[in-house]
Amino acid sequence: MTNYDVFNGDADGICALQQLRLHSPRNSVLISGLKRDIDLLSQVQAGAGDNITVLDISLEKNRVALDRVLEAGASVFYADHHYSGDIPQHEGLDAHIDLSADTCTSLIINHYLENAWSKWAVVGAFGDNFDAVAIDLGRSTGLDDSELGKMQQLGICLNYNGYGFELEDLMFHPADLYQILQNFEDPVDFINSDPRYKVLLAQYQSDMHSSENTRPESVSSTGAVYMLPTESWARRIVGVMGNNLAKQNPNLAHALLIDRGDGSYRVSVRAPYSRKQGADDLCRQFASGGGRKAAAGINHLTYNLLAEFVQKFNHAFEIDS
Repeated sequence: MTNYDVFNGDADGICALQQLRLHSPRNSVLISGLKRDIDLLSQVQAGAGDNITVLDISLEKNRVALDRVLEAGASVFYADHHYSGDIPQHEGLDAHIDLSADTCTSLIINHYLENAWSKWAVVGAFGDNFDAVAIDLGRSTGLDDSELGKMQQLGICLNYNGYGFELEDLMFHPADLYQILQNFEDPVDFINSDPRYKVLLAQYQSDMHSSENTRPESVSSTGAVYMLPTESWARRIVGVMGNNLAKQNPNLAHALLIDRGDGSYRVSVRAPYSRKQGADDLCRQFASGGGRKAAAGINHLTYNLLAEFVQKFNHAFEIDS
């Protein structure tokens, strides 16, 4: 029998797995990657008696691989908050899918474990830009403002680490980062004692400094479009920058594009923070697009579709009168 833990390489995926394995430790094959590497289940060759945990990757994008491992006799625990499509009915599947606009996989796992490791759920929620929910959960478990501030910064840094075009863009491979965190039951202990966090934080702060003078390419009544330079700092910071812009201008949607150099753009979209709806619907209109209601993206938007994307982006977040 082989155990597999398959998880998104961002803060939410890592913190969801952290909670599960603190609660139920087990040796497993770790499968993760860049935040946009979401067809991870295709890497699993499982059979009868194997156990697979899948966290924070779209069931729809992994449906073929999911059907394959279920038919092979594997048992699958699947938790996620991205667009799922139809969820298969199979005795080998234990699915915990919640598409609500104000939840994430770390919060789904926290509910499943009945608040057993809620501090890590707080970190994951902060990383996925659910600040209000993270603060409420943290305060309900006795965290003070100082601790919440530290956990917010950690969540942002873990999320930042997952962004890039190649694994070489990252400070740490997500599987390696998870294994570092495994040694800490309390996130604050990691923050205060592990020098690798200081390395990650310093690079994050340097990249954020590089982004300070970025201005939008266009602004409409519903959203702003940014064209970021083809630089490693931009590839790393695009997700956190989108989250920050959403909070700074809560009634506007935001799109951030980076030229991939292959005839296409990488696109990150944030719905208005005040509504958190529609990002996934917009991005799924384009090949390689997907995500969740509040935040979504397109891996390859070809140059010839840029004008169409901007037009649809400007209309996607209009409020019906």
